[in-house]
Amino acid sequence: MSKGLGFGNIVKQAQELQERLAKVQEAAATRTVDASAGGGMVTATVNGRLEVVRLHIEPAVLEGGDVQMLEDLIIAAVNQAIRAAQQQMAEEMSKLTGGLKIPGLT
Repeated sequence: MSKGLGFGNIVKQAQELQERLAKVQEAAATRTVDASAGGGMVTATVNGRLEVVRLHIEPAVLEGGDVQMLEDLIIAAVNQAIRAAQQQMAEEMSKLTGGLKIPGLT
């Protein structure tokens, strides 16, 4: 009988962890991170769902007419913001799981 109670306890703990993880993911999704490229000429804001929610381009970048440079700056800023958002989410999950690596969550 103790095996059944032990297993039931493990299942209960897993369900509680899953609920806490869902709350952390939901809260983290509302947070945003900013990243810039070109010395702040392009700034991207990404949320915890890894969605770009804002993109700011300094007007001075447009004056030069260098489309390739602007494209490169946008890509760099967005990629940096995505990496920062992923890192932020991984840190939040790590706090909750005590550093335990759970596939699909980090």
